Amino acid sequence: MSEKDRTPKNIGPNTQLVRAGYDPFDYHGFINPPTVRASTVLFPDAGVMETHNQKYTYATRGTPTTDALCQAVNELEGAAGTIIVPSGLAAVTLAFLAYLSPGDHALIVDSVYGNVRHFCDTMLARFGVEVEYYDPSIGAAIESLLKQNTKLVHLEAPGSNTFEMQDVPAIAAAAHRQGAVVTMDNTWATPLYFRPLDFGVDVSIQAATKYPAGHSDILLGTVSANAEHWKRLRQANGALGICGAPDDAYQVLRGLRTMGVRLERHQSSALEIARWLEARGDVSRVLYPALPSFPGHEIWKRDFKGASGVFSFVLAVARREEFKAKAQAFLNGLALFGLGYSWGGFPSLALHVDLGDRRILQAPEKGPVLRLHIGLEDVNDLKTDLERGFTAAKAS
Repeated sequence: MSEKDRTPKNIGPNTQLVRAGYDPFDYHGFINPPTVRASTVLFPDAGVMETHNQKYTYATRGTPTTDALCQAVNELEGAAGTIIVPSGLAAVTLAFLAYLSPGDHALIVDSVYGNVRHFCDTMLARFGVEVEYYDPSIGAAIESLLKQNTKLVHLEAPGSNTFEMQDVPAIAAAAHRQGAVVTMDNTWATPLYFRPLDFGVDVSIQAATKYPAGHSDILLGTVSANAEHWKRLRQANGALGICGAPDDAYQVLRGLRTMGVRLERHQSSALEIARWLEARGDVSRVLYPALPSFPGHEIWKRDFKGASGVFSFVLAVARREEFKAKAQAFLNGLALFGLGYSWGGFPSLALHVDLGDRRILQAPEKGPVLRLHIGLEDVNDLKTDLERGFTAAKAS
């Protein structure tokens, strides 16, 4: 009997994370899968080579290591199939290229990741795809934006940097009535806290760089599709030749095993710090869906099982001409928070958010937006460090 056959059906998320995607007894009982580094795969004879009648044919089509990660993600997402690619951005762009053609119309949420917007405004425009941005709060009213040639609707919830929530089931239902594919960037919540395919999304996307990898040292993206849309995604990926490396897949699979307990710590620390910030006079607003004061809190509470460790706050600054200087002074005053892009690893990070590319949403007017990733450090130490930032901003 295999490890999978011995696993009970109704298990908790952390138990699933420990066991997903790999049976140790497929490889003599070793707990972690071997890292298979390969390009060429040999065939036993010319007939098999001609028919490709064996599981592995060339490493761009998968290896035992990458398959183990894909199967684990399938289990977590409830997906028919998963593709791994070298980055989160590549995951989004692969999905767009799989389902869009010249002359198509795509609806993209205005709070989308900035590099995805750049891809839409440059590459998709060059390929003859009409891109239109929409307000994340639109909900079922997105029906008014759908056209006969709308082929794809892309969501990101919460939105990048300002964390707007979206009514995913309502948007997905409207898009499907028009026959559009629904894609969603679910990096913030991971499938532990939100499973997009259960809410009508067709293709769920993650930057596995973030929480699945968990250690700020791997770049990887995953694209998971339901049964209806899996074949086309797989065909597009084969045509493009984009694939994740086995060493990276191994590291992400190892990171998945502890993602549940790490997320619990990220969430609890972030919520404590968000509440602490909300009570301060030098903070104008805290942008975090888990707070009851946040405009999208009720949607988050209805659909999501938890919140991750990334949120933003608006530093209270009276004069707009001082926004940049005050933000930089705050960041330069920090000692424990690193100043860097990305998030999802063990260290806390901070940056000043640039919202200049938004088409519909307006940037907060009462101060600069600072994004925090709350890592695994002790909460009191992080509060003390943020206090240093506030002191520096006040003195600047």
